[in-house]
Amino acid sequence: MTECTRKSLQFSSLSRKKILADFNGGRLTSDGGALLLREANRRTGLLDALAACITDPRDSDKTIHDVKTMLAQRVFGIALGYEDGNDHQTLREDPIMQLLAEIAPDPEDPLASPSTLSRFENWVNRKSLVRMSGVFVDQFIASYCRPPKEIILDFDATEDAVHGKQEGRFFHGYYDCYCFLPLYVFCGERLLCAYLRPSKIDAAKHARGVLKLLVQRIRAAWPKTRIIFRGDSGFCRWKTLKYCDNNDIGYVVGLAKNETLKRCAKPHMDAAQAVYEETGLKQRNFFEFEYGAKTWDRKRRVILKAEHLPKGSNARFVVTNLDLGPEDIYDGMYTPRGDMENRIKEQQLYLFADRTSCTAFVANQFRLLLASAAYVLIEHIRRTMLKGTDLAKAQVHTIRMKLFKIAARVVVSVRRVVLHLCSSCPYQSLLTRLVSRLVPT
Repeated sequence: MTECTRKSLQFSSLSRKKILADFNGGRLTSDGGALLLREANRRTGLLDALAACITDPRDSDKTIHDVKTMLAQRVFGIALGYEDGNDHQTLREDPIMQLLAEIAPDPEDPLASPSTLSRFENWVNRKSLVRMSGVFVDQFIASYCRPPKEIILDFDATEDAVHGKQEGRFFHGYYDCYCFLPLYVFCGERLLCAYLRPSKIDAAKHARGVLKLLVQRIRAAWPKTRIIFRGDSGFCRWKTLKYCDNNDIGYVVGLAKNETLKRCAKPHMDAAQAVYEETGLKQRNFFEFEYGAKTWDRKRRVILKAEHLPKGSNARFVVTNLDLGPEDIYDGMYTPRGDMENRIKEQQLYLFADRTSCTAFVANQFRLLLASAAYVLIEHIRRTMLKGTDLAKAQVHTIRMKLFKIAARVVVSVRRVVLHLCSSCPYQSLLTRLVSRLVPT
């Protein structure tokens, strides 16, 4: 490939020395640590499994880039912070990106162009997406060495603002914007489901169906594992609770306030206020009672948190079928649900799961799964390789900046590909340990 001489960039001088820069450095990369992602993928088999789900409608005699290669381009690109398909106009020649796609680094043999990747995103169909979604559950199950005694499935919805004429976009009054309403399911930090939905629906729409599918798949692998469904008040629907009761599934779900619940809570709230006014100390007590809305099939156990603070009364309700004390239910089982918001933040802020700017709805669901695949790979590194290190609880962007974004010079010969990593990298010892753990000797 012809090397073009580019105009130098001139910066402020240092004393009498001019400072110039250009883009003629040759085979350099800013993502030298990204090979950790390649090893994580090899250990999990994630991209092979996802690629096998996608039906390729193209004529094989007229194609250059196969599904797995293009999938690797997009997933690894997102993991490294390149959310836009247009980024691959130059990334397609990056030696690290070629290695990640299992292609020998060669500037004369670039990866797929942005236009090819765009066509790829738009010909993936719904059946392929359904099969891909199943892969994430399989990956979740495979991430355990032995069946756990109990798992908690966290359900939550979030807004995905759109700014164009995307198919399926609607105005959502609560979020005050045109958006999608994706549904996420996590178990701790492990991702099980990322399901794009239009926003003109109830937040709990399809949650029961998703729960059923997850339970069937998990119990087929782990018949003795206790499953608990957890969600905020947006997921408190009696049909979902009935399904859990009838199928030996535990649940801890928020319950929205109404006049009946307020009347039940009033004696406890008044008592908490009286003690607060007498002592000036924050009051926080727990009680329980039976409650059933008119639309429910029966009454259920409700936990009340009766709290009085300097700013006033604060009553919270949770419905459950678990056999634990009220405080244990609320503090031990329900409150940790809030950590799921950090997982969604990682998806949308750092892995660009909200980059749903395709016109077609199906293509945007595919993009959501691409971001999910990037998350699964990084979460695998965090959970298995970074345990016991300073980065054991680091979020995606921190891991990316400290471990993946390492300058390197790439030297390719007939027998070897050598990465000369930046000598001043502050995480050399950690990276050395990670590679020794990831790569079998």
